[in-house]
Amino acid sequence: MSNTLQQQLLEAGVHFGHLRKKWNPKMLPYIFSEKKGIHIIDLNKTIVGLEESAAAMKQIAKSGKKILFVATKKQAKEIVMECAQKVNMPYVTERWLGGMLTNFQTIRKSVKKMQSIDKMLEDASISINKKERLTLTRDKIKLEKVLGGIANMNRTPQAVFIVDISFEEIALAESRKLGLTTFGMVDTNSDPNKVDFAIPSNDDATKSIAIIANYLTAAIIEGLKEREVEKDAQDAADKAAEKAAPKKAAKADAKESAAPAKESATAEAGVAAPAEAKEEAKAEEPAVEEREVDDFTKIEGIGPKINQIMIDGGVTTYAAMAYAKPEQLKDILAAAGNRYKMHNPTTWPQQAKLAEEGKWDELKTLQDELDGGKK
Repeated sequence: MSNTLQQQLLEAGVHFGHLRKKWNPKMLPYIFSEKKGIHIIDLNKTIVGLEESAAAMKQIAKSGKKILFVATKKQAKEIVMECAQKVNMPYVTERWLGGMLTNFQTIRKSVKKMQSIDKMLEDASISINKKERLTLTRDKIKLEKVLGGIANMNRTPQAVFIVDISFEEIALAESRKLGLTTFGMVDTNSDPNKVDFAIPSNDDATKSIAIIANYLTAAIIEGLKEREVEKDAQDAADKAAEKAAPKKAAKADAKESAAPAKESATAEAGVAAPAEAKEEAKAEEPAVEEREVDDFTKIEGIGPKINQIMIDGGVTTYAAMAYAKPEQLKDILAAAGNRYKMHNPTTWPQQAKLAEEGKWDELKTLQDELDGGKK
């Protein structure tokens, strides 16, 4: 598969970088050679970055979280928009408004304004004259152009995929400030250390952008399908449990009524009751920890990579994170590298406590109230 993928990447021109004079020295590990003053990207490194990104995106999609697609370059707009719509993910392809993530609540007000204008235009019971209708229609078109892709995004996403991280520097800066998992197509003129998952590739050619975006979209589709299968299996298990509940209750009642007779018989015979014997046996058995590792991606601000960093740092369960201090979590992030220092773990213990107690509805409410992840 890798050879076939490498051939496809080669044909799409993914390996062409920028002129040598425009390069970023931090891209050196990803450069294969130089030809006629142009850097050539190592496609083996591209495949590694692409597969790692695809695996992480698949897990995020499987967990039910959103990935924001960002590409405002002319050659990338349509491709990225189609990919995002295919998997029902939010996207920005026209203009990145300053504060689109860091000032998310204000952006949501603009989205609500757009939706209210739409309702006014569709509602026949509201009397609007020609001039007012024309003005409202113009406002709606203007707002839809910029905010249409995030109209259904009710909270900040879990991750952001960016085409050309140098061109979309504001989007990247806001994503890093909020501790979101970042994926990016990184050309030879960019700094790969600014994103969590760097995909060294040509971010100017349409074919190159298309093959990378479509590969990642296919991984997201797989994650969504697996989520659907798990959900169906859980629903089936819940229904089976509901049906079995009355029978179990009847059996339990029968056992309880029979227990006193058995206990008296065994006591007369001078034999220890089976229940007591079982309890003694259990006491002798070493305690087995049922759950060793929890899924921290359910916590706002933690993606697959940060999840693994926490586990490697010794924080493996919701309970452990709930009683940890934010400073301790910051130390773990700092130990993993400079790029993770930007993540803010202040609310993670509070979220972990709700997750440990199984209060998922309260956790969702808390995450919705986090004001774009700033609190």
